[in-house]
Order: sequence, then structure tokens, then C-alpha cells
Amino acid sequence: MKKRIWLGATALVIAAGVGVAAMNRPAILSMVARARMPQVEPNRPVTWAQGPIAPVPGERPPNVVFILADDLGFNDITLNGGGVAGGVVPTPNIDSIARDGVDFVNGYAGNATCAPSRAALMTGRYPTRFGFEFTPAPVAFAKLVGTEAEPDSIIKPKFFGDRVKDMPPGSTARAPTAVNTLSVPTSELTIAEVLKTRGYHTIHLGKWHLGGAEGSRPEAQGFDESLGFIAGGSMFLPERAPDVVNAKQPWDPIDRFLWPNLPYQVQYNNSAMFAPKGYMTDYLTDEAVSAIKANRNRPFFLYYAPNAIHTPLQATKADYDALPQISDHRLRVYGAMVRNLDRNVGRVLQALKDEGLDENTLVIFTSDNGGAGYVGLADVNRPYRGFKSTFFEGGIHAPFFMRWPGAIQPGSRYANPVSHIDIFATAAGAAGAALPKDRVIDGVDLVPYLQGKASGRPHQTLFWRSGQYRAVRDGDWKLQSNGARGKVWLHDLAADPTEQRDLSKARPDKVAALQALLRDQDAQAAKPIWPSLLQGPVFIDHPSGQPQKAGEEYILWDN
Repeated sequence: MKKRIWLGATALVIAAGVGVAAMNRPAILSMVARARMPQVEPNRPVTWAQGPIAPVPGERPPNVVFILADDLGFNDITLNGGGVAGGVVPTPNIDSIARDGVDFVNGYAGNATCAPSRAALMTGRYPTRFGFEFTPAPVAFAKLVGTEAEPDSIIKPKFFGDRVKDMPPGSTARAPTAVNTLSVPTSELTIAEVLKTRGYHTIHLGKWHLGGAEGSRPEAQGFDESLGFIAGGSMFLPERAPDVVNAKQPWDPIDRFLWPNLPYQVQYNNSAMFAPKGYMTDYLTDEAVSAIKANRNRPFFLYYAPNAIHTPLQATKADYDALPQISDHRLRVYGAMVRNLDRNVGRVLQALKDEGLDENTLVIFTSDNGGAGYVGLADVNRPYRGFKSTFFEGGIHAPFFMRWPGAIQPGSRYANPVSHIDIFATAAGAAGAALPKDRVIDGVDLVPYLQGKASGRPHQTLFWRSGQYRAVRDGDWKLQSNGARGKVWLHDLAADPTEQRDLSKARPDKVAALQALLRDQDAQAAKPIWPSLLQGPVFIDHPSGQPQKAGEEYILWDN
């Protein structure tokens, strides 16, 4: 069967007029995935389930609107003193959530990559507790990223082909079936399931990336309605749409995989895939506004998770044309995407005001991880070192804001470390929902800390893990352990928040103490549901697309 697929791919290449000798095996496999992409039907209207015509008498718990950006860097928003191209792209709507509520200045992502971070925030638990340790991806993707090095690279990636036999049944099938198989266990409880115990209508919009196996889709994990993409991503517009401006990163194997393999599609619950209407982030926001209107008279939970600003880099021509002062094409497309995201966040906030819901809604905003180095832009996470996939601050120190009039003091700044794992308990606390008693919930309700009803730190320790790469923050000390390199980094974040001075040799006692904490946490972890198939370098102080130099700092990342 494999031989027939390979020969079929060769035939496809020949039919397209491309010389087989000019293409490598991963590139042909990429064409196979495209050729087998599920049929996408024309756009269809979505009719959201209508709540009561009039408000239900009695006290109503607050709505919860959770906005999750994708790969938004710490320095991409102007509130943090930066912004794209030195502040050329303001983000007033995103900033307003913090100004009208609280800025968690030491807010951390649940992981340094998409899916494990989303698993943490949806369940309130470290995803290693239930084996969801790596981002679901097709085997062809792992092979491409694990074998294709950047030009003139010093450190080469690895693909562990011998581990493919250990993948779960069905996970080596064609995408998106393969990715759907790699799912959060159905035994896990989501925020949506907990809020439904309090009568909330629950809605998911956008990216899921927690699996599509039976019992793992959003509508089987507590969401009454789901409109988006299950397997992890979508194009923002067709590549050749008249209103799109594209930017490609030719050095990046991830980017080379995405362009031919991502569809431009959504699903409503478990419908057939159909085309969105217009630019993806605009479309999802149109539907979010409609969903808010439909549910104005009952408590609702809206999980709004656009794929902005994840690659592929695609902007509308209007947003691109609005930034003529940015001369670099890639940066201009990236900035246009940030501009679009901020405008759409503003539209969601305005819809709450228009429906009279603004004062009784908890709004949460964060990014699933830090900005990605593979887009080739150096400043996305400044002042922090590192990028997505690393446990340096640039990979996990995320924008993290909450707004809830009457409960959270406007203009608050909270300095103690908090995490995505806290969103679960915070939303449950706002709704008056009980937390499950049959499992460890690692997160805590943050509102009592903001109101002075709870004292001390919400967390003495926070943990991150991706295979042999681990990190722990204990108080203000942070240790990273990269087992594949036999290397550790130790930083005192109170004195050195941007991780410039490695103290691992000067403080072996602290290294030993933090390594003991990592071992204790590992002892509580479940076996990964599927193995890591690739291991590659991610440089700390420069993005991809730049020459690697001997002696530069890097980590080896597993997925």
C-alpha cells in the first residue's frame, strides 16, 4: 500500500509538470496530503441556537468570554511598551482589557507550543498528567521538520522513524484523520463541561487542536456549539484570493508544509467542511457577534480562539495597505495580521456593550505561547529571550489579562506568577461552579487574590515539559534542563527577569534542589499518549532564517 501511495505521488508530480528529481520525498508526501484533502463545500449560513426572548428573572451569573490568540508575542501589543515595528501597529482593544481590569505581568502559558498549552487551559491541569505532551501533527510533518535543516545550519534536526510503530492506531493515516486520532482523553473535564453544571450555554469558535477522535471533539467535550477547525489550523484566505497578501518563509520546513496542506475551511459541530466567508479572523468574529446576540438573555461561555497570528502569514490587502511605513514585506504582513486581530477583539468587546452585557462578563485574554522564531522576526518577544518551543521567557511569558467590572479593579497589575492552568478554576469560581474532586486540579481561582481575599502566591512552583526538555519556576528561581544536550540553565528572575546571567555553575545547590522538584513532578506524569517523532534546534537569541553561528545558545525541542 505504501508503495502505491508513493508511486501515486510521483504520478501527481509528473502530471503537474514538476521534475521528480527536483523534489524530495517530504515534498511529494506534501502533495499527497493536498491531493487527499477532504472536499470543502461552499459557504453556508450558521444559525446559532437562540436563548430566551427576554431575560430570565433572578440573579444571573457572569458570562465568560475567553479570547485566545495564537502565537502572539509578548512584544506584539503596545501595552507592553513595544508593538510591531516599534509601535507602528497599536493594539488599543487588546490593551483595553488590561486597562479596564488586570494585567498579570508574570502570566505564563501552559506550554511553549499550541496544543499542550490549550490542553492545560481547557482542563486546569498539567497536560503531562494525562499524556498530552506533544502537539498533534501528521507523521509526514514530523518527517519533514525532522529531516529538513535550515540552509547552512550547524545543528541538524532528527526524525525518529523507528518510533512511528509506537503511534496510536489510525494516527499514521492521512491528515486530518491522523491528527484527530491524537486527542485529549475523553476522561478529562473541560471548562465548558464544568460551566454547563451552572446552566451556561457553551460555544467554541476557531482553533481546537485537542483531537477529533470519538468523544474528543468540542461538542463532545462540553460545548453546545462549535464552529472552527479541529485538526489545528486553516488558511486565512485561499492563497490566490484577490484580497490576500501572503508572506512565505522559504527556509522554514513548517511553512513549506502548511501552504500546500492547510485547507480553507470550517465545520459547525460535526458537519461537512465548508468554506468560511472572507478572511478567517473576520469571519469568526462575525459569528462571535451573532452568537453573543443569540445568547444575550442567558449565561454563556464563549471560547473565541482564532488562529491569528499563526502561520501561514496572510493579511487582507486593506490591512496591509494601511501600513505603508513598514518597508519589510514579512513584517508588514505580520503587522497587518496583528492589526486585524486587535480590531476583531474590539468587535467582540463592542458586541458585549451593544447587548448590555459588558458589566456582567468576565473577559480573559491571552496567547497560547510566545511568538514563533520561525517567522524570522527578531523582536516579537522582547525584552525576553527565546521563542515558541523554548522554555525561556520568550516562549512561555505571555500577555495575560482579565476584565470583570465590579469584581476586578481597573488598572490593576498583579506581579505574582500565574498560568494558563488557572483559567479553569477562575472561570468556575466566577460561575459559582464546583471543581471536580476526583482529580488533581493544578490551577487556582485568581479572583480572590486580586480582591485581597487570598494572600501569598497562587503558585510556589510552575512546571513545563516537552519530552527530555523540562523547566520549573520555584519562587523567583527558574531552572531549564535540556537532557538531549546535557545542559541546564539557572536564572534568578527577581534580579534577572530577561535571563541574561546563567547561574547554574555558581549555584549547584539551587540546581540540585530544582532538579529534585522536576523529578517529583515527573513521577506524577502519565506516559505520553504518543511518542516524540522529531527533535530540532531552536536558537534563543535570533529567529530562524539567519545564519547559525558556533557557540550560540540553543535548545533541542522534542515533538
